[in-house]
Amino acid sequence: MFRIDGRENNEPRLIKIEPSYLAFAEGSTLIEVGQTKLICSASVEERVPQFLKGQGKGWVTAEYSMLPRSTLTRKQREIGSKGLGGRTQEIQRLIGRSLRSVVDLDSLGENSILIDCDVVQADGGTRTAAITGSFVALYQALLHMVRIGTLKELPIRDSVAAISVGLVNGEEILDLCYDEDFRADVDFNVVMTKSGDFVEVQGTAEGKPFPRQSMDNLLDLASKGINYHLETQDTIIAML
Repeated sequence: MFRIDGRENNEPRLIKIEPSYLAFAEGSTLIEVGQTKLICSASVEERVPQFLKGQGKGWVTAEYSMLPRSTLTRKQREIGSKGLGGRTQEIQRLIGRSLRSVVDLDSLGENSILIDCDVVQADGGTRTAAITGSFVALYQALLHMVRIGTLKELPIRDSVAAISVGLVNGEEILDLCYDEDFRADVDFNVVMTKSGDFVEVQGTAEGKPFPRQSMDNLLDLASKGINYHLETQDTIIAML
């Protein structure tokens, strides 16, 4: 199958991560995955949600939004929690779950890390790029807490990244751009740790059901792409 950007079916988009992108956040990144671009920031707060108070453990949560002209036509702003659409709320929860899966919340103390993911330009895979970029911002914020003495050691158990895979015109492809995502018969978002464990697999058939073998093949394909994201993260983190 000819892909709009000339990639092979098993070839991920080029990923770039620029750490410390914002001057004031404890952690931040600009992540580019092909034409998709996001700013991810991590803010430290010395408090936890009410349901965690007095337990001595911390929390990591996320918010996600798309700027009005991140898309082909202007997108209406989602203002306030009541204005958030179901898709946005789902993505926020996914990012939060993914990051919490690799953080030792007991060692974080009663501190919260708030992740903000703002889509500057959307060309497919914004939620998966948000996870990959947010982990670097989170790592940077936690490293900052260690350096100023708030934490004795990094409460990180593993690293985490994500990518999309799908079936387009019957072919298994890695890292879907918007054009491919729009036409996909099957679309998967896969989140994995560096250890090779799955955090989440979101897979949907748009029409015709798909066989188990296709699912297995797509997960293998996702593993390849996620390893590329993890390697890029490692390169950036080594410079922090």
